[in-house]
Amino acid sequence: MAIDRRDFLKWISAGAGIAALPACETTGSRAQPGSARVVVIGGGYGGATAAKYVKMWAPDIDVVLVERSDRFISCPLSNLVLAGNTTMQEITMGYDGLRSRGVRIIRDEAEAIDADKRQVRLARGDVLNYDRLIVSPGIDFLDTIPGLRSPQARERVLHAWKAGEQTVALRKQLEAMPDGGVYVLHIPLGPYRCPPGPYERVCQVADYFKRAKPRSKILVLDTNPDIVSKPGLFKAEWNGPYKGMIDYRPNSELEDVDAKGMTLKLTFDSVKGDVLNVIPPHRAADIAQKAGLITTNDRWCNLDWTTGESLAVKGIHVLGDATLSAPAMPKSASMANQHGKFCAAAVIALIKGQAVTPPVIMNTCYSFVSRTSAMHVTSIHQYDPAQKTLVPVKGAGGISDKSSELEGTFAWGWARNIWSDTLA
Repeated sequence: MAIDRRDFLKWISAGAGIAALPACETTGSRAQPGSARVVVIGGGYGGATAAKYVKMWAPDIDVVLVERSDRFISCPLSNLVLAGNTTMQEITMGYDGLRSRGVRIIRDEAEAIDADKRQVRLARGDVLNYDRLIVSPGIDFLDTIPGLRSPQARERVLHAWKAGEQTVALRKQLEAMPDGGVYVLHIPLGPYRCPPGPYERVCQVADYFKRAKPRSKILVLDTNPDIVSKPGLFKAEWNGPYKGMIDYRPNSELEDVDAKGMTLKLTFDSVKGDVLNVIPPHRAADIAQKAGLITTNDRWCNLDWTTGESLAVKGIHVLGDATLSAPAMPKSASMANQHGKFCAAAVIALIKGQAVTPPVIMNTCYSFVSRTSAMHVTSIHQYDPAQKTLVPVKGAGGISDKSSELEGTFAWGWARNIWSDTLA
């Protein structure tokens, strides 16, 4: 079921408190003559945080954020929209907080990067000069599924792995599905954005079906050999409150999709469903590929973990889901936010000729398993000069014993705190 942009904007317009943006703010002179300029591409958790903290810690630096959207939509908690357990308005915010700090925001898309000239060319033709460039582009999907190459197929078989229009469209597909129908979710081989996210989605859809479509079933086709994050906790939910609703099949490698016939073609089997939700394998987004920042498996960007600087192109720093993750480091909003902070500090130090302090960063990830109950996992990562990467700190962090409503309260607190830390 397709949803057009007008319908999507109706979902997020009421009560979101979002100010309208001009089409493009000036790309001309710097805030102060002779000041250094940092350009940030991408206004997600990594890029918005980096822009904020560079400007907050070094007000004399001209900070320009290039972002294609006029709204920030949070991927964390977007699974709750699928279940009707929150709204798009609740997870949608504007960028006025960054403007109030002096960050200049250009609503446009970066088309190309000239690292030799230190310039970014925008889609509308403007050119931005920079002293340091921070690229936090997120992900794009690998074109490995022939049956999803047409626009019509992609409208029918959604990924909803970038929060926004597809989140709303998948919710409508679930609402339209008959009671007794089958929702099929296919999970790619890791690494992918938000390791526990697909399994949280299963819980949220099960919560919705339990209330609204109790005869419906969920089929989980996982390319991985097992649940990749919080396996014991998710299995406890699937065998507890959602017992009998969920069929989990690991090692289910996808070969193709028949969107018209609503069929997934696996290596040794074919599966039909009423709603197909396929999350394709992904890589660092297109601008990273165009700029030559991708270094590993034609997918991810390797970097110097003391500064966030690309190992492929000097003067450019890479954050968030686009990076080649350090050992045991998830591609999460929490990590992107932490990347933004240590990169901001490093960029300021490099511009001012100061020493760079190796980072210690923390990941926190909550997963909602119903409208009110959640569980978490945390970890701490410290730079190891011998290995030249960030490594988990032994004995630090932890995981929930079980899900609870108290953890659900903590999860909403975490979300509101990280939104403020990123955008306000």
